[in-house]
Amino acid sequence: MALNGSLWFSSDRDRFLGGDRIALLEQIEQLGSITKAAKAVGVSYKTAWEMVNQINNLAETPLVARTTGGRGGGGARLTDAGRAVLQQYRVIQEEHRRFLKNLDLRLGDTDRLYQFLRRISMRVSARNVFNGTVSSVKRGAVNAEVAISLKGDTVLTAVVTNGAIDNLGLKEGMDAYAIIKASSVMIASDLAASRLSTRNQLTGNITKLVEGPVSCEVDLDLAGGNTISAVITDGSAKRLGLKVGGMATALFKASSVILGVS
Repeated sequence: MALNGSLWFSSDRDRFLGGDRIALLEQIEQLGSITKAAKAVGVSYKTAWEMVNQINNLAETPLVARTTGGRGGGGARLTDAGRAVLQQYRVIQEEHRRFLKNLDLRLGDTDRLYQFLRRISMRVSARNVFNGTVSSVKRGAVNAEVAISLKGDTVLTAVVTNGAIDNLGLKEGMDAYAIIKASSVMIASDLAASRLSTRNQLTGNITKLVEGPVSCEVDLDLAGGNTISAVITDGSAKRLGLKVGGMATALFKASSVILGVS
């Protein structure tokens, strides 16, 4: 990942001078014609004319002077103010490049930052999205069992088809997402003497209860800083005696875990 940034001059009303328009001004200065400058920067004459109009309207004094008629059919040139702005922009642009370069050096390895930004920009309807590492893939005749290691030594188990494994290219050691709908998560308490077939049993501290006339939303803080959300009936929450600060266990089947990769 490389850092990039855009540089614009703005007035109180609008942004009016950025890299694309500076390029147009540079070509006008060099070629003496809006028509030729438009062709050089790859925009239509109409677009270039509108850009020049906006630049001149928003600047304190016009940056481009136009002449019409004559044997040459008219032309355009930068005013003294236009050349001054062009020089100022180049100074700021150089400082901007130095700033980005120094920031890139200070950040060091930006791959992890890039992966984090991609994770938080992902939009899914499921409440529970975890990032982890594939720790094992066990194939069967039709399905495969995949273990995803999360932070805090928490391990989730998913059962997906072998076709899904191939399509996602899942292998041990690669990053993957585990996605679980809140409605697929059950909540239990006092499971010390219980034996259940549910593969995923995650115990944590209750940090939030949102009670409603029908449903109750429960958030559990897990080891390593992960949070899992469940939606259960309000009656079940009351029967279990759930309270903020208490302990509970989130249960969900391996087949309820959806896997994804970047």
